[in-house]
Amino acid sequence: MVGDTLAESLALLRSRRFGTFWFASLLSNIGTWAQQVAQPWLLISLGASPFLIGLDSFALGAPVWLLTLLGGTLADRVDRRRVIGGFQSLQMLCPTLLMVLLLFGRVQPWMVICLSLVVGITDALSMPSFQSIVPSIVERSQIAHGLALNSTQFNLSRILGPALAGLLLAGVGAAGCFAVSAASYLPFIGVALWILPRGRPAPDGARSVPAWQALREAVRLLLTRPTVQGTLLTVFCSSLLCAQLLTFAPVLVKNAFQGGAGHFSMAVSAFGVGGLLGALLLLVLPAGQDRRRLCSHAALAYGLLLVAAALDPWFWALPVLLAAAGTAMGLSNISGNTLIQTGTEVELRGQAVSLYMLAMRGGLSLGSLLTGLSVSAFGVRQALLLNGLLAVLAQGAIARRWLRG
Repeated sequence: MVGDTLAESLALLRSRRFGTFWFASLLSNIGTWAQQVAQPWLLISLGASPFLIGLDSFALGAPVWLLTLLGGTLADRVDRRRVIGGFQSLQMLCPTLLMVLLLFGRVQPWMVICLSLVVGITDALSMPSFQSIVPSIVERSQIAHGLALNSTQFNLSRILGPALAGLLLAGVGAAGCFAVSAASYLPFIGVALWILPRGRPAPDGARSVPAWQALREAVRLLLTRPTVQGTLLTVFCSSLLCAQLLTFAPVLVKNAFQGGAGHFSMAVSAFGVGGLLGALLLLVLPAGQDRRRLCSHAALAYGLLLVAAALDPWFWALPVLLAAAGTAMGLSNISGNTLIQTGTEVELRGQAVSLYMLAMRGGLSLGSLLTGLSVSAFGVRQALLLNGLLAVLAQGAIARRWLRG
């Protein structure tokens, strides 16, 4: 039974559209993760404080609060090929500019943060369209496995990207990571333009309603659904509190364990190994299985693992804990994404995805800023310990309300 389910899931990779999209996304995310490793390490090398590292992550995620619902409206009412092609092309200029600034020795922390803000704006506007690709190229019965399989490439890139970044940082420096990141946009943009249907996804009747009114009504309708409420609260809490383990991993590695860039890339890769394991575990689950408890319980485990990482005195144990945390995060977030997308009508799917991205990316940005302040005030271990304890309490309260019905 498990083998049949896994074989059915992997069969999607043999389909022309999904398989090509999966591979192009893998290349793109490898470049993104190479930059994600290089950027905080570059900031530390430039003398940036933990607060500035948190501010950089906040700048990357903060536009979600203002723009992601608009991005959901674009996904539902505008040609997604234009949305993805336009905003991703603009985003590609940011690592290109960082590479040039590094080569000429002109880069400053404020420049890095400003470019993160540009990436955050383009992400917020295009991510709902991007997240809606898988449901648009697979059958409805395959959405759960398609999302899990797509997450395998994302987490595989979390292994390969940091490993590549470690080699590039030791060899040619951070400029090499930014060059790889810029180049990785090209195959994804090309494939997205190829596989997505031309034209607007919404029917004519829906487009006759003003965008602001459609947005308000869609959000109101979605937020009345208990499954949507529970999923968004669970994902928001994890992103706000637990995801800071990865954001402040460079500070933890350097300040608490006196490690270098190689240790940091190893830690991030370990998190990716865990995320890949979580996605693979979801591939063997039947598509119709209720994922509410899995989403909630994995989020609770994520909080407990954050507590353990904050108390960990040995570096050799940190990659193990990060791998376990990556598994918990993968199980929770992919299950939540599946709940949102499979339980939403096609005409509301872009808006539903925008709410999910608001909970995940918005929580991450706000948590980065707040955790950066607490790290500066109390130290990295104490700040992460506080986050972990709050996450355990909050997820327990959310689970009691959500799973009661």
